Amino acid sequence: MTDFNGLNLAQPILRAITNEGYTTPTPIQEQSIPALLEGHDLMGVAQTGTGKTAAFALPILHLLDFNSCKLHRRQPRALILAPTRELAVQIGDSFKDYGRHLDLRSTVVFGGASIRTQTQKLSQGVHIVVATPGRLLDLMNQGKIQLGQVELFALDEADRMLDMGFIPDVERIASFLPRIRQTLFFSATFPPEVKRLSDQFLMNPKEITVSRTSSPAETVEHFLVYCSGKDFEKREALRNIIASEEVKNALVFCNRKRDVDVLAKSLKTHGFSAAGLHGDMVQSMRTETLESFKAGKITYLVATDVAGRGIDIQGMSHVFNFDVPFHAEDYIHRIGRTGRAGAGGRAFSLAAPDDSKFVAAIQHLLGKNINVAEIEGINAPSSDTSNAERPTRGRGRGRPAPSGRSRTGRGQKRPPAAAAEATPPAGTDKPSTEESKEAPVLANDTAKEERAKAPAKKPRQARTRRESSSPRKGSDDSRDEKTGAFGDHMPAFLARGPSSPKED
Repeated sequence: MTDFNGLNLAQPILRAITNEGYTTPTPIQEQSIPALLEGHDLMGVAQTGTGKTAAFALPILHLLDFNSCKLHRRQPRALILAPTRELAVQIGDSFKDYGRHLDLRSTVVFGGASIRTQTQKLSQGVHIVVATPGRLLDLMNQGKIQLGQVELFALDEADRMLDMGFIPDVERIASFLPRIRQTLFFSATFPPEVKRLSDQFLMNPKEITVSRTSSPAETVEHFLVYCSGKDFEKREALRNIIASEEVKNALVFCNRKRDVDVLAKSLKTHGFSAAGLHGDMVQSMRTETLESFKAGKITYLVATDVAGRGIDIQGMSHVFNFDVPFHAEDYIHRIGRTGRAGAGGRAFSLAAPDDSKFVAAIQHLLGKNINVAEIEGINAPSSDTSNAERPTRGRGRGRPAPSGRSRTGRGQKRPPAAAAEATPPAGTDKPSTEESKEAPVLANDTAKEERAKAPAKKPRQARTRRESSSPRKGSDDSRDEKTGAFGDHMPAFLARGPSSPKED
């Protein structure tokens, strides 16, 4: 097939496709569109960047236009679920672009935006709703949308829905849909969990797989750069890689949201045009940042896996994994942001010594080893880094004692001070054996004589315990209390009895 004319799409749709510059359908589009136009349920598997959105958007627009769907208030005729806001917005834009010459209305609903504005659009009537599961359930609970008239139900990025824990929400939403409907599942990967999910929702579906499961585009070159696991050294390594590459624009992926802000700030400090994107940002800021990146105002977009899907930027030259992803499947989606539509791309992953198991999982999924790149200024850790002794903190085991001080082991007694003093300094004569024997005896006799001359102390008088109804706090009944906390000495004013009051 040479162009879209052989797919039997409506002429207004073909005209919009031509305006977008598309001439030849991709393999997933070529096989999916005819099956959907025939009314089949579909399970489509294709790698990212192969045109899955158009593969279901074009036939949905054709079927709604062909059936002349009436506009019902709060009752859409087609529902598309997406796992992230960015992907939902991109799908909504695609429906507007492909259906610009059709009399069909569409809207996008997602969290983090004004629910009142979204409710107003729904109340005016729409044919197509693109939604994230959480916000759609909120609207359903408030009675702002009804799904009883849905004829076409599409689930995009089904594997990502599974990873993000949206499957219970999807099942609840599907329970409100009509039993007689056409259901479409599209995903970049097809693990067993997604297979079971498709069996639950689809009826006699056609399964279309246009590429090996979990494989990135062949036009992407992959590189590993080994470096220390310290964050400041990884940031320096990333800057060295950027300096060695001709970067037009790039996505930089981190595993944690907090690292996104730190890395984006570091890049800006070193003179790079960079910004951060993660799920904790308000929607208005996320949209503004993403639009600036698409417009070329930002060169480096530092993001979490929220940008791993749903960002379609033609001609993106590089993808950098500042952190190796925990799941091998996420690597496929990250790398899929470059090398799209047959273009070339380069992907670099910074691997620390602790990332060996994640790298092994990625290489197993790819079915090949990733080339190791040597970048000037980056010292890769030695292979025996894991066996190297780590310096201890403080005065722990394995750390030598400070010079001039000796340490005794546990259970060993320190030498008595008398013995240390008895040792004569170097250069002095040692006492003879007889003198050393007589010295203690003479010392003892002298001490006895001094004690005998000292005046005898008066014997202490026995004291009785002071009776009290409430014992003093912290007192010990087994010991005698000292009077008034003055010790053995009683002041004279306490020995006197209470003075009689003066008469007027």
